[in-house]
Amino acid sequence: MRELPVVAGDGTTLYLEEHGDPDAPVTVVLTHGWALDRRTWRAQIAGLLRAAGRPVRILAYDHRGHGRSDPAPPGTATIGQLGDDLAEVLTRHATAGRVVLAGHSMGGMTIMALAERHRSLFTDRVAGVAFVSTSGGHLSRNGVGGVDPPRWLTARIAAGGNRPPGRALAGVARRWLGRSLFGPGAGPVPVALTAEIIASHWPATLLAFRPTFDDHERHAALAACAGMPVAVLCGEADRLCPPSHSRRIADRVPAADLVLLPGAGHMLTLERSGEVTGRLAALVRATDAAAV
Repeated sequence: MRELPVVAGDGTTLYLEEHGDPDAPVTVVLTHGWALDRRTWRAQIAGLLRAAGRPVRILAYDHRGHGRSDPAPPGTATIGQLGDDLAEVLTRHATAGRVVLAGHSMGGMTIMALAERHRSLFTDRVAGVAFVSTSGGHLSRNGVGGVDPPRWLTARIAAGGNRPPGRALAGVARRWLGRSLFGPGAGPVPVALTAEIIASHWPATLLAFRPTFDDHERHAALAACAGMPVAVLCGEADRLCPPSHSRRIADRVPAADLVLLPGAGHMLTLERSGEVTGRLAALVRATDAAAV
């Protein structure tokens, strides 16, 4: 693993990791969800290095305001800005070979923002896309999928300032996350990891990025995916970005491979890691085949 910091146009430094063969013909770029970080892709990173069947390079980074990246300056906690940041990652570190983009939740929305705001870059560099547990828009109708944190919990988060949550509050949040983000059969390990990651973003990132979902409407940008391999994955028990959102994405990309996983919730990269890894490996092979 190699660290490759990226400095965005406004001076914000993004933390990025490179895994695999730096000279591989395919680079997979992984973008994570709201109040999460690159660790939610750890099973896919390990699995792709084994399962792709050929050399592969993987870039996984933390969005601004997330993980080890710099905080988001005022006014930049938006999906549009994240699309600009992804453009910086591609421009600086994915300049040769084919690129497969995979986005979970807000990460998938980031890919749509890239296609909307940097169409020529998207068209020239991207050869395949995986949209995992994400949405093209209409999220504000029911809050963010109807599972915004309870008001009393949000108030206690805000009251805590930048301090990490106390043990009791973290326990309550973990139980809420288990019910809201996972399917009924999820084990304790992925729930605990998700709670740990979200707690580390307490509370600035959790609250700062919340308003951007109300403005997210990027179904039209999906036209940029025409003619390339596209996988759309969603858990049938996902409450944050329900299956209807994935169906709308697939409707806009008729050749997309739509996969609905029974009993799974929103955190597919952790809850159904093998299925997600398998679909990403298939995209890598498809882009190789298309290049022959």
